[in-house]
Amino acid sequence: MRILITIYGSAHDRAALYLGARLALHSSCRPALLTIQPPKPRQRLVPAHARDYMLQEGIDVEELERSGDPVEVIVEEVGQGGYDLVIVGDSQPGHALARVRSTPPSLRIVRRSPCPVLIVKGEARPIQRILLCDSGAENPSTGLRPNSALPSCFQRFSRQLAALFANGSEITVLHVMSQMSAGPGVQGKQLRAPAEELIQEHAPEGELLEQDLQTLEHAHLRTHAEVRHGLVVDEIVDEAQRGNYDLVVIGAHRVQGWQRILLDDLTHRLVLQLDRPVLVV
Repeated sequence: MRILITIYGSAHDRAALYLGARLALHSSCRPALLTIQPPKPRQRLVPAHARDYMLQEGIDVEELERSGDPVEVIVEEVGQGGYDLVIVGDSQPGHALARVRSTPPSLRIVRRSPCPVLIVKGEARPIQRILLCDSGAENPSTGLRPNSALPSCFQRFSRQLAALFANGSEITVLHVMSQMSAGPGVQGKQLRAPAEELIQEHAPEGELLEQDLQTLEHAHLRTHAEVRHGLVVDEIVDEAQRGNYDLVVIGAHRVQGWQRILLDDLTHRLVLQLDRPVLVV
């Protein structure tokens, strides 16, 4: 697996470096460490500091150094380098109003990256508890599931990324059900049922959750399912905080029209509101 770790002067560069090192230790490939110097540097970044840290951790890296706008540089490198995962430190405006009005570099990278993006924010700590927000199977015509507001990121995560977290991590597969987005096949009582009941009754959502758990267990991950009822963003943020998860995994689609607007809004709001690392698949 090809991993690109980026350093560009964000407030979370150090946390990105730490988490990148933890994941690189579980990768069979040599990671790349990209340092991006600003076009008109007030203070030049020192690549040797990041390289020395990785060497102290026992990780040999491919060193890259570029100059320019971080978004453009990272997107170009990801497109040319054939990476499977890019790791960026979050860089958001400090004022709440500015965060709402502006799009942070990390989210602009997400929208243009051909591979999953891990946005690092908050405390740097090992990944032991993961919240995977799964919407189940996708509708091939729209990219959306009739009773889901988020796209499914489960299959790509399980195929490409689960091995990075297989060392003692525990994954909670979260599905948010809402009456506003429920499909015609979902019975009324299922809109309030817990995950265990949905699985036992072989409800459509329960069968999807059971398939998810079985697939992750084959990857030697400890798992369990959780169902919450309400607004998607609110429920994901609340579960992430209450469960004190180390990483939240969400999905994003490359679709057009109104679906693109809806999914961009959900991804944007989650990236802004979550206070811990977010993996966007």
